[in-house]
Amino acid sequence: MPTVLFGSISTVADTSELQRAAFNQAFADHGLDWRWDRDEYAALLTGAGGRDRIASYAAERGVDVDADAVHATKSSLFQRSLATADLAARPGVLDTVRGAKGAGLKVGFVTSTSAENVAAVLSALGPELGADDFDVITDSSTVPATKPDPAPYLTALSALGESAEQCVAIEDNVDGVAAARAAGVACVAFPNDNTAGHDFSAAQSRVDHLELAQLRSLIPAS
Repeated sequence: MPTVLFGSISTVADTSELQRAAFNQAFADHGLDWRWDRDEYAALLTGAGGRDRIASYAAERGVDVDADAVHATKSSLFQRSLATADLAARPGVLDTVRGAKGAGLKVGFVTSTSAENVAAVLSALGPELGADDFDVITDSSTVPATKPDPAPYLTALSALGESAEQCVAIEDNVDGVAAARAAGVACVAFPNDNTAGHDFSAAQSRVDHLELAQLRSLIPAS
């Protein structure tokens, strides 16, 4: 059955600036004199995974940092910010989900972030979009490796009982595109404001507004 797979929380709502603010507050809370401005943060987003981003940044500067602790603080701050944020779904997301469900297609949310982050984003978007709108949701607790490893997509495909050829992925970062393509899934790049300058040449197409017809055109049997 044709399936649409949203590949990260920022493919449904652009949370990138909320996340940057949470990183910077976490750095301050842990006594680090780091502050990622928008340009530096955008450059860092070429790789996925906040914990690894912190660890790599510290290693480059020869600083001994408990990356797990800093990232846990960042995640808590991010989730709290979502509770009061005026968050909206990105252009075309709601119509795509509703259209897909109405046409009998499956819809998945294929992330490798924490279950708490996924829940916080969907809570902030409710009642327009929620967990019940997805036939499968993956997170860091259900996948054996994070993107760019294809594990999140392979896990979702197995849970859905679908082949890669029946699916199209939507990704907002380069590692996400790499994960989808490594799993054999066609991919549409849907960059957020902070990843718009990245190289998405590995994706089949790039859009700034989702349309179900365009997504279905990339599924051979759709």
